[in-house]
Amino acid sequence: MNATSVPRGANPAAEQEAFIAAVATELTSFLAEKHALLARISPDTLVLIDSIRKLVTGGKRMRALLCYWGWRGAGGAADDRAIIQAGAALELFQAAALIHDDIIDRSDTRRGGPSVHRQFGTLHTDSGWALDHERFGHAAAILTGDLCLSLSEEMFSLIAAGSNEPVSRAASSRARAVFNVMRTEVMAGQYLDILEEVSGPSKPHGTAVARASAIIRFKSAKYSSEHPLVMGGALAGADDELLSGYSDFSLPLGEAFQLRDDVLGVFGDPATTGKPAGDDLREGKRTVLVGLTIDAAAAADGEFVDQNLGRQDLSDAEVERLCAIMVDSGALANTEAMITELSERAFAALKRLTIADSVTEALSALGLAAVARTS
Repeated sequence: MNATSVPRGANPAAEQEAFIAAVATELTSFLAEKHALLARISPDTLVLIDSIRKLVTGGKRMRALLCYWGWRGAGGAADDRAIIQAGAALELFQAAALIHDDIIDRSDTRRGGPSVHRQFGTLHTDSGWALDHERFGHAAAILTGDLCLSLSEEMFSLIAAGSNEPVSRAASSRARAVFNVMRTEVMAGQYLDILEEVSGPSKPHGTAVARASAIIRFKSAKYSSEHPLVMGGALAGADDELLSGYSDFSLPLGEAFQLRDDVLGVFGDPATTGKPAGDDLREGKRTVLVGLTIDAAAAADGEFVDQNLGRQDLSDAEVERLCAIMVDSGALANTEAMITELSERAFAALKRLTIADSVTEALSALGLAAVARTS
């Protein structure tokens, strides 16, 4: 397959809407099968699938969409079930990551509602069960996340059989390799993230930004944008040149996306982010924004950040002071400048890609939405 086989002049918005609907249908059908399987085991286990279903319903579908446009840019057919299943597999992987991430970060909310471990904790309390509700909530959510991760792998394994036109063995193997690397990198990046929370204060301040940047790349940027786009292209049989071009566009885009997420985690409006104000500060996230703050702040302010970041009992006044230090030190402005620089690099790479105008238009819109979002 090659880029020239993609129809030019197509309506990317309508095509994207149809793909999103197809992924939703695929997930609904797949999870209905798993619901029936768990029902045969025990009705008590159905809450596991129900929790997953709620999490994969809606959302921005950014990873699935990048995978789709990577596929289309390499000449994949718009209605091929293989790319729909690939998108569904990414959505399930994302859901698994969110479930585990919320446990690790002690987040009470997700998308404006209770996180999965909080849902299970409430179930325990409302049912009047024995022992500790929080421990049950965490244990049940870990199992739900593990199940979701397993379902993601199962969905991906169906791709070759589901294609309208059989995906070549080479393309399938290459896409599988991307999928496998993505999952390993996310786990490694997540570990580096929690390691930085506990070890960061004892390490040299001058290296904080570099460490946070590595976490961004492997925990988020690669799996949020680069790997999905490259995976879609690989699945459609893209050559090395196109896949390299995809990476040149999507990796800086993913880094800008995560930097925007870090800014919103501190300065975002809870009404649009769905998370309490200052949530990332109470979780103790050692982001690039935090690293820039510590590097640039006055000694007393830097010490205040180090001593208070990660305190669950931070008062609103203390959150406000931390925010003020980030602004006054220039860290917020520097983070915004990094977002701008990375975005410009990404969109310059997008212009160099030899793909259909409709695919360029769609990728540009996704990129802009990722770096300019408010939630």
